[in-house]
Amino acid sequence: MTPFAPWRIEQFETLASTSDLCAERARAGEADRLLIIAASQTAGRGRAGRVWSSPPGNFYASALLRPGIPAAEGGLFALMAGLSLLEAIEQSSGTDAALRLKWPNDITAGTAKLAGILLDATIESGRIATLTIGFGANLVFAPEIPGRATTSLAALGLRVAPNHLATALCTRIDHWQHSLIADAGATLRASWLRRAHPIGAALAIDGGRITGRFAGLAEDGSLLLAQGEQVTIIRSGDVALL
Repeated sequence: MTPFAPWRIEQFETLASTSDLCAERARAGEADRLLIIAASQTAGRGRAGRVWSSPPGNFYASALLRPGIPAAEGGLFALMAGLSLLEAIEQSSGTDAALRLKWPNDITAGTAKLAGILLDATIESGRIATLTIGFGANLVFAPEIPGRATTSLAALGLRVAPNHLATALCTRIDHWQHSLIADAGATLRASWLRRAHPIGAALAIDGGRITGRFAGLAEDGSLLLAQGEQVTIIRSGDVALL
């Protein structure tokens, strides 16, 4: 299989947002496979416009990819991002930390959130021209999130250096991109399911607007939600375990 070009990793002490800088570089024509890391952020962003608290000591990074895939397949990259970060954390810490994925790409320890991921894409002619994947992981501190339990690797007794995590993350993204090319996401979905909340887990979408039980993943990475005898396809939304 044709190898990908090498990653370029840039490190900064402080940025407003690693994802904003990635998007700016993309608009300027930057090639893909760029990872930008900041020791802290002053305007970090979470899902749905939420602020992502970014004190020094945690991991803040954004990757720029140019996948060129149909926009309908973007959900697989959301799964890939979460699984890549989880595996990179375990590789960097040298242990199986018993972490779990919550659809599509939050990483949890028990019911507490450890890491989150935000994807921003530009679409051209129905294909994803650029994809910025923002990663935030609580290595040392667990900032408070209203209504959510949070934790950190330090609280779990684990220590991970941000630069080691960055290198491992690039390696795992490479692995799963090759896998996507090889079998259109079948291995990725199976591997994601092995690390996620179990089939049958009770879920609430968007604060309880929709509830049901986890019924697996669609081929495009969407969540399948069982509501009685009916299965609903969920392509976006905030998911909480009940």
